[in-house]
Amino acid sequence: MKYTFACKDIGMDCGFKAEAKSKEELLPKIAAHAKEQHNMDPIPQDVMDKVNAAIKEKKGLF
Repeated sequence: MKYTFACKDIGMDCGFKAEAKSKEELLPKIAAHAKEQHNMDPIPQDVMDKVNAAIKEKKGLF
């Protein structure tokens, strides 16, 4: 299984996309991007709720 996230999926005008084998691997990538590019440190809870809702699970080969 693969997990994916894109900033555009939460309404951000940003081309960032990330993927990982698990949510545990994906969330640090999202947090680092949010800190570096969006000055969110930490990510506000309302945005984090949107992030979690926008993470997609994809079955299949990597």
